[in-house]
Amino acid sequence: MGYDVIGDVHGQAGKLQALLRGLGYTPLHGSWRPPPGRQAVFVGDLIDRGPEQVAVVNLVRAMVDAGHARVVMGNHELNALGYVVRRPEAPQQFLRAHSATNCAQHAEFLRQVGEGSALHQEVLGWLRTLPLTLDLGAIRVVHAWWHQPHVDQALAWRQEDPLLQGELLHAAFTPGTPQFQAIGGLTKGLEMPLPAGARFLDHGGHARDAVRVRWWQPEGRSYRDMALVQEDQRHAIPDLPLAAPVVSDHGSVPTFIGHYWMTGTPAVLTPTVACVDYSAGRDGPLVAYRWDGEPALSADRFFSQA
Repeated sequence: MGYDVIGDVHGQAGKLQALLRGLGYTPLHGSWRPPPGRQAVFVGDLIDRGPEQVAVVNLVRAMVDAGHARVVMGNHELNALGYVVRRPEAPQQFLRAHSATNCAQHAEFLRQVGEGSALHQEVLGWLRTLPLTLDLGAIRVVHAWWHQPHVDQALAWRQEDPLLQGELLHAAFTPGTPQFQAIGGLTKGLEMPLPAGARFLDHGGHARDAVRVRWWQPEGRSYRDMALVQEDQRHAIPDLPLAAPVVSDHGSVPTFIGHYWMTGTPAVLTPTVACVDYSAGRDGPLVAYRWDGEPALSADRFFSQA
């Protein structure tokens, strides 16, 4: 089986349809059929930001139902679930805080789906079914960070609570719990606090004192080496030794991620790790990696659709 691993779509149905056509998929009976011997795999973040979020969900869902695609949960799908569930210990609050930033990020999805509508509930019901990771034997797929202890924990929890609801969802939004650490890590990546007083601006212009980590690059020794930031912000990251080493345990199996808003010409991160998120949710291309069994990933296997 060959896999076409597709990056964060973020409601860009036009880009997705053009990408699928370019990869040789054809619309048939309400779904998009892959070329023989292939299957699409989506790395999550189907929703938020873009102009056709319901269309994207419907397209991907139809492909999954037809056996033409698989999809893992991204942080935006997880956040959509937490946004509507109230905290049992504080019913006036939601698991995903309704802060100005969070509301703005999710507003377009709510507008398109109709907040509180039957469609909204139906889409959330489907999002609950999405796995956090996919281990397909020859490749692995996760939205942000393949960390085997987190993967094992999440699989065990989902066996008890397949629909990610109740106590499991509550714990996933409660700092300090194992569920918050593991499920947050898989969907949002590894972050580390910066030394006291250090701050940088993320891609949304928000000041942060914790930074995403290049977990696939364990040879880095300083905060600046390991920080995943826009290059115009790298100077804001202290060039100081790490407080603790970064441990990478994804192994030698080709692993695909999204989440990280890469820019420029698509390239592999290491011979066994590739990111397919190149900012399609803004003005970047929607990117796929066409995997055909190679144990070492290669830049010439990327396919882009602006």
